[in-house]
Amino acid sequence: MNRVSLHWRAILGLIRRLPQGLISRITGRLAGIPVPAPLRTPVIGGFAKLAGIRVDEAEAPPESYPSVGAFFVRRLRAGARVWDEPEGLPGSPVDGVVGAIGTIDGDSALQAKGMRYSVMKLLAGLDGGDRGEFWWEGGRFLTIYLSPRHYHRIHVPVGAEVTGAVSVPGGLLPVNDAAVRSEDGLFVTNERLVVQMEAEGGPLALVAVGAFNVGRISTTFEPAWADGATNRGGRGPGAGVERRDYSPPIALERGEELAAFHLGSTVVLIFGPEWERTFAPNVLPGEEIRMGQALMEPRLEVREPSTGC
Repeated sequence: MNRVSLHWRAILGLIRRLPQGLISRITGRLAGIPVPAPLRTPVIGGFAKLAGIRVDEAEAPPESYPSVGAFFVRRLRAGARVWDEPEGLPGSPVDGVVGAIGTIDGDSALQAKGMRYSVMKLLAGLDGGDRGEFWWEGGRFLTIYLSPRHYHRIHVPVGAEVTGAVSVPGGLLPVNDAAVRSEDGLFVTNERLVVQMEAEGGPLALVAVGAFNVGRISTTFEPAWADGATNRGGRGPGAGVERRDYSPPIALERGEELAAFHLGSTVVLIFGPEWERTFAPNVLPGEEIRMGQALMEPRLEVREPSTGC
């Protein structure tokens, strides 16, 4: 084990002893405190500069936001992101950095070198309906980490119908690269929101994983979770899973807002084997990715040879 892992194991051990949910809620409330108008430029603008946020991509300047928290979930200005064609091609639901990526092996997906996690546990029992409990076997997975400098709204990766969702209570350990390489099963023990979708290309799930100081994940498709599907007072690792089944399903277009992280965290995408495509060559671990960027390569169309006249 390297020194980085030992260092982070010590940090994670300390955080594990703390009331993670309470601390994250306090952080959220502090971020939501209104900033007086004369102080917004130095406070919110200063925060943006410190975090390395591209303020030119926001729909409004930093001084237009009432609080640091409101700025954190800022929307982008029109035209700041373009969705790659064709329409049926999954695009990145977020801005971030690509983490582990690959093929699901049995019930196992890669978290980091030498560490794997159970896809069934990640999805918390949310099955594929008629496709069965193990709809993801032989499919693919992709992990994207959002740092504080990234845009924090989550969008629909491809036109689809939401058939179910589940809010899973759990821990709120950090999910940065060092933590992911140090803590086994991090994604399946942290608090998370799982959204099951059915698209023309096949089934998929989007998992928004909470983290330390990033406990709240709000949704646009489920009114009951508009103020937060996760890290609500009174819930913790021992609380029950909250499940929603949608009949009829909720139809969403590619690029629509789906949810938002109220500070920053990780998204895991799970694609069923019906998605007979390879990941795009520029979707690589450690590389930056932008919302709307194609995740998979288009299928090659086989054309009949021309016979001429």
